Amino acid sequence: MKTDTIFYDLFQQFPSFFFELLNQPPQAADQYHFSSVEVKQLAFRIDGVFLPNPEATEQPIYFVEVQFQGDEELYARFFSEIFLYLRQTNRINDWRGVLLYPRRSTDIGETTRYQELFDSGRVTRLYLNELAESQSIGLTLFQIIIANERKAINQGRDLIEQIRDQIDDQQQQQKLLQLLETILVYKLP
Repeated sequence: MKTDTIFYDLFQQFPSFFFELLNQPPQAADQYHFSSVEVKQLAFRIDGVFLPNPEATEQPIYFVEVQFQGDEELYARFFSEIFLYLRQTNRINDWRGVLLYPRRSTDIGETTRYQELFDSGRVTRLYLNELAESQSIGLTLFQIIIANERKAINQGRDLIEQIRDQIDDQQQQQKLLQLLETILVYKLP
């Protein structure tokens, strides 16, 4: 499954879903613009960056890494990318790091050198299989991404009804249905 593409599309079209993952109000997304950023020097590429609007200097920059395969070098690369970006930008915003894993067993990176960053709350690791069952459309999409085929189909059917019932804006409804379709096409044979 092409998770990088799915997560990029999901965050690009529905940035509020990212803030739901962090237990923040979905409206927080109104102060941000999502993009993928290439850091000059060794061609580092950050999966996603939520950049606050220029006038929102009190809001942190969120660096997002989606990691669906074990990678022992992940933390060294992730923090290198962040600090290179911070060196190259003229933004004064604080920052946060968010790592998304399907489950804890995928998180195999060495953390010893970075423990203070985790302990400070500056960096958050989220394991999608540990999300509580939710009535939120966004959180349900994350659950479908990691669900087995049978469960994904059932959740997808329920989500179609939920989208049709809860979303009045036809354009928004269509975007969500297309994103759900993309997720299911990638998941199913």
